[in-house]
Amino acid sequence: MRTQLHIPSPKTNPGIRNVAVFGSADVDSKDPVYEEAFNVARYLAYHDKVIVNGGGPGVMQAATTGAQSVGGQTLVVTFAPDPKEAPDFEGKFENNKADVEIKTKNYVERMFSLMEHADIFIVFKGGTGTLSEWATAWLMAHIYYGHHKPLILYGEFWTEVIKCMTNNFFIGKHEMEVFKIVKDEAELIPAFEYFEHELEKRMSATWK
Repeated sequence: MRTQLHIPSPKTNPGIRNVAVFGSADVDSKDPVYEEAFNVARYLAYHDKVIVNGGGPGVMQAATTGAQSVGGQTLVVTFAPDPKEAPDFEGKFENNKADVEIKTKNYVERMFSLMEHADIFIVFKGGTGTLSEWATAWLMAHIYYGHHKPLILYGEFWTEVIKCMTNNFFIGKHEMEVFKIVKDEAELIPAFEYFEHELEKRMSATWK
């Protein structure tokens, strides 16, 4: 029997509470990407945001530990496959211990559960897993435009990535409005505040 997947729809929310952090599972604590994810999660958790990630190592662990360093709340969505079936998937990392863990049955369910339990997505440098999460979050922002969950793309390299996309794919105007590229934490803060205010305006218009 096939597993029934719950494909998330946008939820009515007066503000941003849960922040999903995506990025490489293959970086260690000395890598600049790890340090950046740690610092961003620490800042957001200090400002009462719940940090959400996939429960693995690398950027995911950095997000959890960054939030916990200031007493912040954390949530992980995990999938623990048979190593013989998915030998290249990192799975759950024993040192990534969050306040709440949601266990899923497969990778697709894990990804959509991450989409459902976040109000905004911050995407760091990563591999094909990060690519799939970013593309899915971007697609859903396009589908549900006007009720969408925004994205923050962290790192200057994203400028080149988006240029490649706009040069080679059919990317619409609205799809370019649902994200912002930031190069560091200093740029992330106003970008995050912009999306919070934008979401509040959307919700206010809905309630009128």
